[in-house]
Amino acid sequence: MQLGMIGLGRMGGNIVRRLLGSGHHAVVYDKDPQAVAALVSEGAQGAASLEQLVQQLTPPRAVWVMLPAGAITETTIEQLGQLLSPDDVVIDGGNSFWQDDIRRAAALAERGIGYVDVGTSGGVWGLQRGYCMMIGGPKPLVDRLDPIFAALAPGRGEIAATPERDGRDPRVEQGFLHAGPVGAGHFVKMVHNGIEYGLMQAYAEGFDILKNANAPTLREAHRFDFDLADIAEVWRRGSVIPSWLLDLIAAALARNGTLDGYSGFVEDSGEGRWTINAAIDEAVPAEVLTAALFARFRSRREHTFAEKILSAMREGFGGHKEPSQHPDPAQQAGPAKLKPKEDPV
Repeated sequence: MQLGMIGLGRMGGNIVRRLLGSGHHAVVYDKDPQAVAALVSEGAQGAASLEQLVQQLTPPRAVWVMLPAGAITETTIEQLGQLLSPDDVVIDGGNSFWQDDIRRAAALAERGIGYVDVGTSGGVWGLQRGYCMMIGGPKPLVDRLDPIFAALAPGRGEIAATPERDGRDPRVEQGFLHAGPVGAGHFVKMVHNGIEYGLMQAYAEGFDILKNANAPTLREAHRFDFDLADIAEVWRRGSVIPSWLLDLIAAALARNGTLDGYSGFVEDSGEGRWTINAAIDEAVPAEVLTAALFARFRSRREHTFAEKILSAMREGFGGHKEPSQHPDPAQQAGPAKLKPKEDPV
C-alpha cells in the first residue's frame, strides 16, 4: 500500500522504515531535506513540498501527519485540505487533542476528505518493537488502512493470550485498536499517557526512598546502603511490578548509578493535563494522576533523585532530552484547558 508521510522526526522516520520493510511504498516530506534524503536512500520517494507529496500519491491518497501537536499540525492539515481530493484521507498520528480531531474531521468532510486519528505509542523503539495504536475514525476508512496498521503493529509476540477473548476483534491482540469514531483514538492515547505519568511517578518515588535509606538523619541501625541498579534488575525478574519502564530504569542505573547526567527537570507534553481535564469534566477522582502531573511542575523549581529517574525513563522510551534553558513553570501551567507543548511523543 502507498502512504504519504509528513514529519520524519523521532517517530515519523521509523514508521516509514517499518513500512518499507514490510513491502509498502512511502512518499515522504519534512522541512529538513537531509531527513528526506536519508529515507530516499532507504527506498522511499522524496518530496520537496506538500504539493509535490500529494502529486506523487495515487488516489485515493492516504497522508499520515506525524508532527508536534499544536500550530504546526493545524496548519499542515489545513493545507492538505486544500490539496487533497474527495475520498483521500488524512491520518494524524501525533499527540493531538481529541476535540481538535472532531473539528478537523468536520472541516475536511465538507470537501469529501476523510480523517483518522491514531494515538501512537512506541517512541524511538517502534522500529524494532512495533507501535501500539489506538485509532479513531469511520470504520470503512479504518478498514481501508488496515494493511498500514498491521505492518506497524508489534504483533502478538510472546505475550500470552488473554482467556475468554473469543469472538473479539483479533487486531487488538496484534497491537492496534479501532477505539471508535473520530477523536476516540487520541482520547484513549491521552488517558494512556496520563496513566504513564502515574506509573513513572510511582517508580521514581520508590527509587528515591531506596536512595535515601542511608540518609545521615536516620539512626545508624536503620540505614541501608542499597545498590539501586541491582534492585531494579531483580524486580524485572519474577516480581509483580515489571514493565518496560522498569527495564529503562534498570538500564539507566546500570550505566550510572547516581544518574549524574540528568538534572531532574521533567517536561510534560500535554496529555497528562488533558487527562486531568477529562476527569474533572466526568467528575472522576484521579488523585494519583493529578499528583504525578503536579510533581512534574514542581520538578522545574527543585530537583530530586526521583526526577532524575523520570528523566531517564523519558529519554529511554521517547528520546526526550532535557531543555538547555528551563522555562518558568508558572508560565507552563497555563489555562485549565491547555493545548500541548510541541513534544511529538
